[in-house]
Amino acid sequence: MFYFLLVLLIIDALLLSVVVLLQAGQGGGLASLGGGGGTSETVLGGRQAVTILTKATWWCGAIFLALSLILQFVPRGGSGSALQQRLRAGTPSAPVELPGGAPAQSPAPSPSGQQQPAPTPDGAPQKAPAQAPATPPPPPSPQPKQ
Repeated sequence: MFYFLLVLLIIDALLLSVVVLLQAGQGGGLASLGGGGGTSETVLGGRQAVTILTKATWWCGAIFLALSLILQFVPRGGSGSALQQRLRAGTPSAPVELPGGAPAQSPAPSPSGQQQPAPTPDGAPQKAPAQAPATPPPPPSPQPKQ
């Protein structure tokens, strides 16, 4: 359905281009605004007879607008490109389960800014890991050469 409407839209766009190019110009156009001193009819384009080309332009424009809006809401055929399929296959849809049965969660930081240890599968909290020193050890002093 999507591709059928897309082909119709392309054909309509080509037809609209041809119909617009076949129409005669109104004469003057923007050139009359540059100090030509024309009347309001030449600036605004006086009243012309409605021709078959004018009607065709309006119809093609309306069809183009309607098809564009319809295509926005019609889902594409197929399941997407190979890259999209690989991305969908690689993305887990549910949280990963731990061996203990609870879903994996990142430990929340404590108010002091340190992470709390995650509970073990039996529910008992783990020991906190040893804290790293606040300052790094001084670099070794250079050895004098002899």
